[in-house]
Amino acid sequence: MQRLSEVDSDFAPFLQHAGVPSIDLYYGRDFPVYHTAFDSYDWITKYGDPLFHRHVAVAGIWGLLALRLAEDSILPFNYLSYAVQLQAHSDILANLTDASKVSLHPITTAIQELVTAAKGVEEEAKNLRDQVTSDHLFGLKRRSLNDRLMLAERAFTDADGLQGRSWFKHLVYGPPKDYESKLNFFPGIADAISQAAGMPKGKEQSSVQHEVWRVARAIRRAATALTGELY
Repeated sequence: MQRLSEVDSDFAPFLQHAGVPSIDLYYGRDFPVYHTAFDSYDWITKYGDPLFHRHVAVAGIWGLLALRLAEDSILPFNYLSYAVQLQAHSDILANLTDASKVSLHPITTAIQELVTAAKGVEEEAKNLRDQVTSDHLFGLKRRSLNDRLMLAERAFTDADGLQGRSWFKHLVYGPPKDYESKLNFFPGIADAISQAAGMPKGKEQSSVQHEVWRVARAIRRAATALTGELY
Protein backbone atom coordinates (compact mmCIF):
# COMPACT_ATOMS: atom_id res chain seq x y z
CA MET A 1 0.00 0.00 0.00
CA GLN A 2 1.11 3.56 -0.62
CA ARG A 3 -0.22 7.07 -0.20
CA LEU A 4 -2.38 8.39 -3.04
CA SER A 5 -0.25 11.13 -4.57
CA GLU A 6 -0.85 10.49 -8.27
CA VAL A 7 -3.58 12.09 -10.34
CA ASP A 8 -4.34 9.42 -12.93
CA SER A 9 -7.18 7.72 -11.09
CA ASP A 10 -10.73 8.27 -9.88
CA PHE A 11 -9.67 9.05 -6.31
CA ALA A 12 -8.08 12.38 -7.30
CA PRO A 13 -11.23 14.55 -6.96
CA PHE A 14 -12.09 12.98 -3.62
CA LEU A 15 -8.71 13.12 -1.87
CA GLN A 16 -6.70 15.79 -3.65
CA HIS A 17 -9.55 18.26 -4.18
CA ALA A 18 -12.13 17.59 -1.45
CA GLY A 19 -9.96 15.96 1.22
CA VAL A 20 -12.10 12.83 1.51
CA PRO A 21 -10.23 9.77 2.90
CA SER A 22 -9.71 7.41 -0.05
CA ILE A 23 -8.21 4.05 -0.92
CA ASP A 24 -7.15 2.49 -4.22
CA LEU A 25 -6.88 -1.30 -4.56
CA TYR A 26 -5.38 -3.15 -7.52
CA TYR A 27 -3.21 -6.19 -8.28
CA GLY A 28 -0.32 -4.42 -9.95
CA ARG A 29 0.64 -0.93 -10.95
CA ASP A 30 0.90 -1.45 -14.71
CA PHE A 31 0.21 -4.02 -17.38
CA PRO A 32 1.31 -3.93 -21.06
CA VAL A 33 -1.99 -2.86 -22.63
CA TYR A 34 -2.97 -0.28 -20.00
CA HIS A 35 -4.88 2.60 -21.65
CA THR A 36 -4.23 1.27 -25.16
CA ALA A 37 -6.71 0.17 -27.82
CA PHE A 38 -6.21 -3.40 -26.59
CA ASP A 39 -7.29 -2.59 -23.03
CA SER A 40 -10.65 -4.31 -23.44
CA TYR A 41 -12.98 -7.00 -22.16
CA ASP A 42 -11.73 -9.26 -24.95
CA TRP A 43 -8.11 -8.96 -23.75
CA ILE A 44 -9.15 -9.72 -20.18
CA THR A 45 -11.10 -12.86 -21.15
CA LYS A 46 -8.27 -14.16 -23.33
CA TYR A 47 -5.13 -13.12 -21.47
CA GLY A 48 -5.54 -10.95 -18.40
CA ASP A 49 -7.89 -12.93 -16.18
CA PRO A 50 -9.71 -15.59 -18.24
CA LEU A 51 -11.52 -17.17 -15.27
CA PHE A 52 -11.95 -13.83 -13.48
CA HIS A 53 -10.34 -15.20 -10.32
CA ARG A 54 -8.50 -11.97 -9.67
CA HIS A 55 -11.66 -9.94 -10.20
CA VAL A 56 -13.53 -12.08 -7.70
CA ALA A 57 -10.70 -11.79 -5.16
CA VAL A 58 -10.51 -7.99 -5.42
CA ALA A 59 -14.31 -7.70 -5.25
CA GLY A 60 -14.22 -9.82 -2.09
CA ILE A 61 -11.65 -7.52 -0.50
CA TRP A 62 -13.73 -4.46 -1.40
CA GLY A 63 -16.79 -6.15 0.09
CA LEU A 64 -15.01 -6.95 3.35
CA LEU A 65 -13.72 -3.38 3.55
CA ALA A 66 -17.23 -2.02 3.00
CA LEU A 67 -18.58 -4.27 5.76
CA ARG A 68 -15.82 -3.16 8.12
CA LEU A 69 -16.56 0.52 7.52
CA ALA A 70 -20.31 -0.02 7.83
CA GLU A 71 -20.29 -2.22 10.93
CA ASP A 72 -17.46 -0.77 13.02
CA SER A 73 -18.89 1.73 15.49
CA ILE A 74 -15.66 3.76 15.26
CA LEU A 75 -14.07 4.52 11.89
CA PRO A 76 -10.80 2.54 11.61
CA PHE A 77 -8.66 5.54 10.64
CA ASN A 78 -5.13 5.50 12.06
CA TYR A 79 -3.66 8.99 12.17
CA LEU A 80 -0.69 7.85 14.21
CA SER A 81 0.59 5.90 11.20
CA TYR A 82 -0.19 8.99 9.11
CA ALA A 83 2.05 11.07 11.39
CA VAL A 84 4.84 8.48 11.16
CA GLN A 85 4.63 8.66 7.37
CA LEU A 86 4.71 12.45 7.47
CA GLN A 87 7.89 12.31 9.51
CA ALA A 88 9.43 9.97 6.94
CA HIS A 89 8.47 12.47 4.23
CA SER A 90 10.05 15.27 6.24
CA ASP A 91 13.28 13.28 6.57
CA ILE A 92 13.44 12.79 2.80
CA LEU A 93 12.77 16.49 2.27
CA ALA A 94 15.59 17.36 4.67
CA ASN A 95 18.03 15.56 2.36
CA LEU A 96 16.91 17.71 -0.58
CA THR A 97 17.08 21.12 1.08
CA ASP A 98 19.79 23.25 2.64
CA ALA A 99 19.12 23.41 6.39
CA SER A 100 20.93 26.76 6.62
CA LYS A 101 18.47 28.32 4.15
CA VAL A 102 15.21 26.39 4.64
CA SER A 103 13.95 25.41 8.08
CA LEU A 104 11.77 22.31 8.36
CA HIS A 105 11.24 22.92 12.06
CA PRO A 106 7.64 24.13 11.51
CA ILE A 107 6.74 20.79 9.89
CA THR A 108 8.52 18.75 12.56
CA THR A 109 6.74 20.64 15.34
CA ALA A 110 3.37 20.26 13.62
CA ILE A 111 3.93 16.51 13.20
CA GLN A 112 4.56 16.17 16.93
CA GLU A 113 1.27 17.93 17.58
CA LEU A 114 -0.43 15.45 15.25
CA VAL A 115 1.21 12.52 17.06
CA THR A 116 -0.11 13.78 20.40
CA ALA A 117 -3.60 14.30 18.97
CA ALA A 118 -3.59 10.89 17.25
CA LYS A 119 -2.59 9.11 20.46
CA GLY A 120 -5.41 10.87 22.29
CA VAL A 121 -7.91 9.81 19.63
CA GLU A 122 -6.70 6.19 19.77
CA GLU A 123 -7.20 6.14 23.53
CA GLU A 124 -10.63 7.72 23.15
CA ALA A 125 -11.63 5.13 20.54
CA LYS A 126 -10.43 2.28 22.76
CA ASN A 127 -12.46 3.56 25.70
CA LEU A 128 -15.59 3.87 23.57
CA ARG A 129 -15.18 0.37 22.14
CA ASP A 130 -14.72 -1.04 25.65
CA GLN A 131 -17.78 0.77 26.96
CA VAL A 132 -20.61 -1.66 27.68
CA THR A 133 -23.54 0.75 27.72
CA SER A 134 -24.81 2.37 24.54
CA ASP A 135 -27.02 5.18 25.81
CA HIS A 136 -27.72 8.51 24.11
CA LEU A 137 -24.55 10.09 25.52
CA PHE A 138 -22.47 7.22 24.16
CA GLY A 139 -23.96 7.78 20.72
CA LEU A 140 -23.09 11.46 20.83
CA LYS A 141 -19.50 10.72 21.86
CA ARG A 142 -19.13 8.17 19.08
CA ARG A 143 -20.57 10.55 16.50
CA SER A 144 -18.24 13.31 17.66
CA LEU A 145 -15.19 11.06 17.32
CA ASN A 146 -16.20 9.80 13.87
CA ASP A 147 -16.80 13.35 12.68
CA ARG A 148 -13.32 14.37 13.83
CA LEU A 149 -11.75 11.33 12.17
CA MET A 150 -13.37 12.30 8.87
CA LEU A 151 -12.62 16.01 9.15
CA ALA A 152 -8.93 15.52 9.93
CA GLU A 153 -8.14 14.49 6.35
CA ARG A 154 -10.03 17.51 5.06
CA ALA A 155 -7.89 19.72 7.29
CA PHE A 156 -4.89 18.91 5.09
CA THR A 157 -6.53 20.88 2.28
CA ASP A 158 -6.18 24.60 1.68
CA ALA A 159 -8.87 26.77 0.10
CA ASP A 160 -6.32 28.51 -2.15
CA GLY A 161 -4.91 25.22 -3.40
CA LEU A 162 -1.48 24.81 -4.94
CA GLN A 163 0.11 27.86 -6.53
CA GLY A 164 -0.91 27.97 -10.19
CA ARG A 165 -2.98 24.80 -9.78
CA SER A 166 -5.75 25.82 -7.43
CA TRP A 167 -7.91 22.76 -8.19
CA PHE A 168 -5.47 20.66 -6.14
CA LYS A 169 -6.25 21.53 -2.51
CA HIS A 170 -4.42 18.79 -0.56
CA LEU A 171 -1.05 20.08 0.66
CA VAL A 172 0.35 16.69 1.66
CA TYR A 173 -0.62 14.41 -1.22
CA GLY A 174 -0.96 15.47 -4.82
CA PRO A 175 1.00 15.31 -8.06
CA PRO A 176 3.94 17.71 -8.45
CA LYS A 177 3.86 20.01 -11.46
CA ASP A 178 7.23 18.65 -12.54
CA TYR A 179 6.76 14.92 -13.07
CA GLU A 180 10.52 14.44 -12.75
CA SER A 181 10.39 15.75 -9.18
CA LYS A 182 11.96 13.54 -6.52
CA LEU A 183 9.02 14.22 -4.21
CA ASN A 184 5.65 12.47 -4.53
CA PHE A 185 4.34 14.29 -1.45
CA PHE A 186 4.15 17.92 -0.29
CA PRO A 187 3.34 19.00 -3.87
CA GLY A 188 3.55 22.71 -3.09
CA ILE A 189 7.06 22.31 -1.70
CA ALA A 190 8.01 20.09 -4.65
CA ASP A 191 6.82 22.78 -7.07
CA ALA A 192 8.73 25.51 -5.20
CA ILE A 193 11.94 23.46 -5.30
CA SER A 194 11.53 22.79 -9.04
CA GLN A 195 10.87 26.46 -9.79
CA ALA A 196 13.70 27.74 -7.57
CA ALA A 197 16.30 27.39 -10.33
CA GLY A 198 14.70 30.16 -12.36
CA MET A 199 14.28 32.64 -9.50
CA PRO A 200 16.59 35.47 -8.39
CA LYS A 201 19.15 34.51 -5.76
CA GLY A 202 17.62 34.62 -2.29
CA LYS A 203 14.02 34.59 -3.44
CA GLU A 204 14.01 30.90 -4.32
CA GLN A 205 14.53 29.81 -0.72
CA SER A 206 11.83 32.15 0.58
CA SER A 207 9.39 30.54 -1.85
CA VAL A 208 10.25 27.07 -0.53
CA GLN A 209 10.03 28.29 3.07
CA HIS A 210 6.58 29.76 2.38
CA GLU A 211 5.34 26.36 1.20
CA VAL A 212 6.90 24.70 4.25
CA TRP A 213 4.84 27.01 6.46
CA ARG A 214 1.68 26.17 4.50
CA VAL A 215 2.23 22.43 4.97
CA ALA A 216 2.99 22.88 8.67
CA ARG A 217 -0.20 24.89 9.09
CA ALA A 218 -2.22 22.15 7.37
CA ILE A 219 -0.75 19.44 9.62
CA ARG A 220 -1.51 21.57 12.66
CA ARG A 221 -5.09 21.99 11.43
CA ALA A 222 -5.42 18.21 11.21
CA ALA A 223 -4.22 17.90 14.80
CA THR A 224 -6.74 20.46 16.02
CA ALA A 225 -9.48 18.70 14.02
CA LEU A 226 -8.72 15.46 15.87
CA THR A 227 -8.84 17.16 19.26
CA GLY A 228 -12.15 18.81 18.39
CA GLU A 229 -10.83 22.37 18.37
CA LEU A 230 -11.46 22.78 14.63
CA TYR A 231 -15.06 22.48 13.50
